[in-house]
Amino acid sequence: MPGPTPETLTAPLVVEFPFTRSLGPVQSAFLTGLRERTVLGVRTRDGRVLVPPVEYDPVTAEEIRDLVETAATGTVTTWAWNPAPRRGQPLATPFAWVLVRLDGADTALLHALDAPGPDAVHTGLRVRIRWAVRRTGAITDIACFEPYDSPAAPRATAHSGAFADPVTGITTSARLDYTYTPGRAQTRYLTALAGRRILGERCPACHKVHVPPRGACPTCGTPTDEQTEVGPRGTVTTFCVVNIKAKGLEIDVPYVYAHIALDGADLALHGRIAGIPYDRVRMGMRVEPVWTEGARHPDHYRPTGEPDAPYDAYKELL
Repeated sequence: MPGPTPETLTAPLVVEFPFTRSLGPVQSAFLTGLRERTVLGVRTRDGRVLVPPVEYDPVTAEEIRDLVETAATGTVTTWAWNPAPRRGQPLATPFAWVLVRLDGADTALLHALDAPGPDAVHTGLRVRIRWAVRRTGAITDIACFEPYDSPAAPRATAHSGAFADPVTGITTSARLDYTYTPGRAQTRYLTALAGRRILGERCPACHKVHVPPRGACPTCGTPTDEQTEVGPRGTVTTFCVVNIKAKGLEIDVPYVYAHIALDGADLALHGRIAGIPYDRVRMGMRVEPVWTEGARHPDHYRPTGEPDAPYDAYKELL
């Protein structure tokens, strides 16, 4: 029978990693140009000027390398007001997201417009680039756009794209902030872990015990609510050796991350293996969880010293 339902848990979570890419000749020239307060686009065979530049014509897929310089002034083609800027956005005060067709270009560039309010923004508004004081060769070298009453500048002019010390690569932080709510099944599981117990849920149709529980059987989709205590010992079914150190993780590489089939469970869970050299971890090795003081979940799993489990005992859980 299902036990009492604990209070549903929530937690703020952040997924963040650096994204690093090399630049081809077109993107290198564009970003290096921004560093030098120069906006470059590319001219297609039919005469269109694309800003930001791309390396292949979006219509014909033809490779394009004909760099041209546009003006730092332009016209707003469309816009949306942002009344509450978020962390990492171009401006800390309310601003407009705008598409700006720079003078000499045939496409629009997305960026921020510093304006006193939405009434000051309209399609057709003339603007200019406000350059960042410190420029490194990134789109943020354009701090934002600002209103600027001026006639359209001449058409784009040819540019070699040659600069001293060109930018050849960029690293951008990709980040997602969100609040995670595990739901009733995983809340029960996490609450039990804090008491150093491991709970699964048994499917009433196929009778498999799943850990961690999901509230429904992943095999047949039947709702589950019968809690069953499993483990705490288990068997390594398969594993990998990690050789890349994660940012903010105080674990020396190499280390082992494994699928572990806990005794009584029909689904393997993930866990780090420690207490043994990484090159001695093996399939079939018997392990047990290790909790650190005050932890709500096992820190890692260690060998129990028992004989290895036979392959037939876990082959269906690989």
